[in-house]
Amino acid sequence: MVKAAASNGGLDHLKVDEELISQHLYTRHLPDPDLVIRTSGEMRLSNFLLWQLAYAEIYVTPTLWPEFRGVHLLEGIADYQKRDRRYGGLNESPSSSSERSGLARASRALRS
Repeated sequence: MVKAAASNGGLDHLKVDEELISQHLYTRHLPDPDLVIRTSGEMRLSNFLLWQLAYAEIYVTPTLWPEFRGVHLLEGIADYQKRDRRYGGLNESPSSSSERSGLARASRALRS
């Protein structure tokens, strides 16, 4: 690719950045997930949405997928709500109540 670009006007016009990659994903019109629930106790993502899950929180449950129910989802959401999200930062915490309220609303909706 570099050789082809060099013979086609150089490399200066090639700008590959996070935005360009995001625009070419099949999930480009969807927000990145905040929470991933991994069933069966597996401690890996298995190449599932790797780019989109860079800052997602991962909740692992030993429950197998066929037995996974609403109560297990609520457990994952409750665990997520206790976390201090840093989005890759080390010390500062931009956790906002508006972000958490989205999952809180989903949790209340599942209970009703």
